[in-house]
Amino acid sequence: MRVVFAETLVELAKKDERICFITPDMGYSIIDNFQNTFPNRFFNLGIAEQNVITVAAGMALAGFKPYVYSVIPFIVHRCLEQIRVNIAYPKTDVKIVGIGSGFEYGSAGTTHYGIEDISIIRSLPNMDLYAPGDMYEMAEITKLTAQNNHPTYIRIGRHNHPNMNTDKTIKLGKASIINKGKDVAFIATGNMVHVAKDYADKLKQKGLYPTVISMHTIKPFDAECILELTKRHNLFFTFEEHTIVGGLGSAVAEVLAENGKDIKLKRIGINDEFPHLVGNSPFIRHHYKLDLEGVIELCGI
Repeated sequence: MRVVFAETLVELAKKDERICFITPDMGYSIIDNFQNTFPNRFFNLGIAEQNVITVAAGMALAGFKPYVYSVIPFIVHRCLEQIRVNIAYPKTDVKIVGIGSGFEYGSAGTTHYGIEDISIIRSLPNMDLYAPGDMYEMAEITKLTAQNNHPTYIRIGRHNHPNMNTDKTIKLGKASIINKGKDVAFIATGNMVHVAKDYADKLKQKGLYPTVISMHTIKPFDAECILELTKRHNLFFTFEEHTIVGGLGSAVAEVLAENGKDIKLKRIGINDEFPHLVGNSPFIRHHYKLDLEGVIELCGI
């Protein structure tokens, strides 16, 4: 995922001299190609994330198109005031790329988990928020966001899954249909899209054919997609490697409640608690039932 982003950005930067890359001493090997190709547009400002956001905002106001790249807790949690005041409020054209979504940095412990960033960013006016589910979505979202001047946050992990998108089109603000089915709808984002798809494929053996949606755009949210699903489905599941408080499941619940839809909804994610486990990401995902075995147990169908 990170390599796809970095390679796509290099190609975009060849065509747009405004694109520059800013990092707080992160991304070695992944971003070497950008640094070597555009040394005058690469800035390592050291481990000073709040300063990085402020510098990026200033560069955007000067006409540049800065991309900021770092680990989610440090570039989102630590920099919330700077993102809110210097990017969201004045609508500066800064693209923040948060890596390590969910439990990707499991061996580093709770301080490095990216499990609250959707809630934080979607609460900020003017911010767009994307969570690609596969490498194709990653490349297309990078290309499409480069074409606008919106304040943007892109959360990515290390899930290197091939294209799962059946119609092979990505539109910002519009969900992608992975599988078309009936009765049951799986709405997933980021790391959990492939889990939802694998679960749907397994259910075919029981004669069940869930619709699988990749909600790669969390904000602006595709309420139209959710309402359309209510016409053919009476049971919704949301899947996210993120707290269920304020995340994808909350966004879906808001749409259903505000439109008076009587749909049963089960949110699959991390409960309202701090994880205390340390270990590799598959181990922690298994503990929180965010792998295939776990979601089968939680969903119970």
